[in-house]
Amino acid sequence: MQAKLDTQFSFPSELITSYQEIPLPEGFNLNLGIESDNKGLQINANPVLYTAHLPRILDWLHGLDQPSPLEKEPCDIPVLLFDKELSFDRLLFHYDGTPASTKIIKHFLHLFSENLRDSKATIISPAFIPKSKLKEEQEIIQDVANYTAETSFIKFNFNRIGDFWSYAVKHQKTLLVTTKNNQSDLAKVLFHFYKGGLWYDKLSFYLAL
Repeated sequence: MQAKLDTQFSFPSELITSYQEIPLPEGFNLNLGIESDNKGLQINANPVLYTAHLPRILDWLHGLDQPSPLEKEPCDIPVLLFDKELSFDRLLFHYDGTPASTKIIKHFLHLFSENLRDSKATIISPAFIPKSKLKEEQEIIQDVANYTAETSFIKFNFNRIGDFWSYAVKHQKTLLVTTKNNQSDLAKVLFHFYKGGLWYDKLSFYLAL
């Protein structure tokens, strides 16, 4: 179902598609842009996910003098940006040790539970996590492992979203899960590298709060 005008988006609302089901049906990645068949649980007819074709968003960004944030004020509804295709084959989770990061990953797992059975997941966590957060970190690793076919865990001191993007491109990940707090910097990275030599057109982005 096409989304109505959403003033929080900086880009034109006609570039957005909304979905009202949770969990999203199996095969969701094969049906982007096609009206939902209502197999999932309806939640008050309110959107649970927005999707957009990344090249169309980036073409719009390149029409501006400077990169613009994807949303004027980030909303609670996750946004999924896909390029040439959407694939859940090789997931990359950005875990920063905060409750917000935990919430984002858990909601992603629930939303796409029907599509993750064959996925290989990688979780990147800060090199230093306070002892008080270690239990939560282990719980996130176990949660991801419960939904996916294979899970690996790496500690890196990545401080910028560009570091995660570079890692995802180098290792040919197909979906990066991160916070909307990074969307302004992500827009700048994508703006500068779009269609360049490092561009990887099988990488999608899930942004949430």
